[in-house]
Amino acid sequence: MRVRDIMTRPVFTLQPTDPVEGAAALLADRGITAAPVVDDRNRLVGIVSEGDLLRGRVPEDPTAHLRIAPKPPSHRPHLVAEVMTREVVTAWPLEDVADVARTMLDRDVRSVPVLDGGHVVGIVSRRDLLRSVLRTDDVLAHEVQQRLDAYAGGAARWTATVTDGVVRVDGSLDDEAERRVVEILARTVPGVATVEVRATVG
Repeated sequence: MRVRDIMTRPVFTLQPTDPVEGAAALLADRGITAAPVVDDRNRLVGIVSEGDLLRGRVPEDPTAHLRIAPKPPSHRPHLVAEVMTREVVTAWPLEDVADVARTMLDRDVRSVPVLDGGHVVGIVSRRDLLRSVLRTDDVLAHEVQQRLDAYAGGAARWTATVTDGVVRVDGSLDDEAERRVVEILARTVPGVATVEVRATVG
């Protein structure tokens, strides 16, 4: 499964000159954990997460450990450019989802912008990854069958069954080229682990 199969789009983005309060409102209103920061040409320059916005803005309880309250910061950030993370973990549309998931866990990030030609075309969150993994076999079989039937012009030429994310396609094929097409169609369904085309040629 590829990143383009599960990424969220369109992407809600921010610019470096946007106010911090506006960034916080965007994340809260849209129910997202982070937003890419782009320049005027839609090129990625950073990312703002909930953690970035909260850092240094929540006052400590001065009585928590019987210590003196810390002095307030001399400068409270006002612009996105002042709080955004500049070293951003990114992905690309044809990257394997398993590789992205591994990177997100290793780097402890919750959202990864997807770039194509340097431009932001999508974003992958841990929620997207979970949604693709936790789909039932029945849902996968239904979606695979729909794509195969649509390719066949509405005719039921193949039957798709799914067990533990593994798709099995039975039926008949015109040639080996069509076998490859059928396999690719099945693989494009988010949540499919692998595909076995058992259909016969001829």
